[in-house]
Amino acid sequence: MLSLLVWLPILGGVGVLFAGRDNADRARWTALAVAGLTLLLGVALWFGFEVGVAGMQFVERVSWIQAFGVEYYLGVDGISMPLVVLTAFSTLLVVIAAWEVVRYKPAQYLAAFLIMEGVMIGVFSALDAILFYVFFEAMLIPMFLIIGIWGGPNRIYATLKFFIYTFLGSVMMLVALIYLRTEAGSFAIQDFYGLALPFTTQVLVFLAFLAAFAVKVPMFPVHTWLPDAHVEAPTGGSVILAAITLKIGGYGFLRFSLPIAPEASMALDWLLISLSLIAVVYIGLVAMVQEDLKKLIAYSSIAHMGFVTLAFFLIFRIFAASGSRDAALLALEGGLVQMISHGFVSAAMFLCVGVLYDRMHTRRIADYGGVANRMPVFAGLFVFFAMANAGLPGTSGFVGEFMVILASFQAGFWYAAIAGLTLILGAAYSLWMIKRVVYGEVRNPEVDKLRDVDLRERLLLGSLAGVVLLFGLYPAPLINVMAPSLDALFGIVVPTP
Repeated sequence: MLSLLVWLPILGGVGVLFAGRDNADRARWTALAVAGLTLLLGVALWFGFEVGVAGMQFVERVSWIQAFGVEYYLGVDGISMPLVVLTAFSTLLVVIAAWEVVRYKPAQYLAAFLIMEGVMIGVFSALDAILFYVFFEAMLIPMFLIIGIWGGPNRIYATLKFFIYTFLGSVMMLVALIYLRTEAGSFAIQDFYGLALPFTTQVLVFLAFLAAFAVKVPMFPVHTWLPDAHVEAPTGGSVILAAITLKIGGYGFLRFSLPIAPEASMALDWLLISLSLIAVVYIGLVAMVQEDLKKLIAYSSIAHMGFVTLAFFLIFRIFAASGSRDAALLALEGGLVQMISHGFVSAAMFLCVGVLYDRMHTRRIADYGGVANRMPVFAGLFVFFAMANAGLPGTSGFVGEFMVILASFQAGFWYAAIAGLTLILGAAYSLWMIKRVVYGEVRNPEVDKLRDVDLRERLLLGSLAGVVLLFGLYPAPLINVMAPSLDALFGIVVPTP
């Protein structure tokens, strides 16, 4: 099952590249078939997943590079499985979104996204450290091409900045993985969990992982590549960056940093909490003054992911202050729910910007105003997603944030109060954006010529609205899947009698 999910889109992408080179329609239909089949496999994975089991499921393990003990080792648990399904869902949306918009080399464009889909599913499924690293690095190539070929005027600067930041961080991680192999005698990630590493060694390993994953999240102050990448990326590139790529940073903290270096994670939690709170407050304020729609949503993503890292590293203080394992687990669950929710909401926000850009060819907020007069259906969906981004109750954006704020009270009032600023600042920049773009009088004659969303765009945005509403009103299926695995993780990170 997992090999199919990894290799079907990769091989399908290669097929699209060659079969659709001279026929754009063939490329589109082939890409749609591959992405659709991959999502069906993802749905089958969800329903075949045994809820209540903490361990790895759908495990595949064979020797790969025998001389070095490297294995082709795949498996998913309640932490990684929802991210696999999110990846498959987001890629299908990107393929549909590009149907009429991408005219320049559509086969290559769609192939890059399909190959990236397989690689990202590989990242979430890999249980061998070198296999994880190969997939982790391989993600750079298709995204580098997507931004560099189909991006905006400053795409070369954005791609180089994206590549340098992420590559330098991941080299540090490789050094840590090789060291851990010498200690564990294996590259199996779960074998690293039982190592009794000295505290100084744990700190060095933790910092190496932090260099890789902080850039991916991205955390303050290594966040500056993301707004540039978002602004220059085509709509599909922004969707995958926000919905999936950023989540790999959060996933890395859960899979590597916390369980492999628990003492260092506890000792340095002040650093991660401080950087997360800066992201929540400072980056939220930066978002409020943006004049570019994509930049505003990009900074919003950094603020929301800061909320995720806050939840993951606040668990030590929550448990120390309250002695409650349930309260700490609530923070972990809330952080992971927020990650999944942000994947759907941010994808929807960038698709909405893409809808406007395809018609107006501008992202400047000042160029809009009164869009609701010409595009009432779109306006309703855009407002809905903006409210989900702000954490409106009844949407998935509220659930994770509420769980984390509730848990944060156990660590201290001020943690919860500052974390709660996410909701206030999120409402401020979301409402400010909506007021200037959607409502008011039509000031630009070009806005008066706008046409409302067509059937394809309604399908895209409507499906995302349905998922955001579903998990906002009934998050239990998602929480039930992840809870046992997070409980097991907490037992490794904070051993309790």
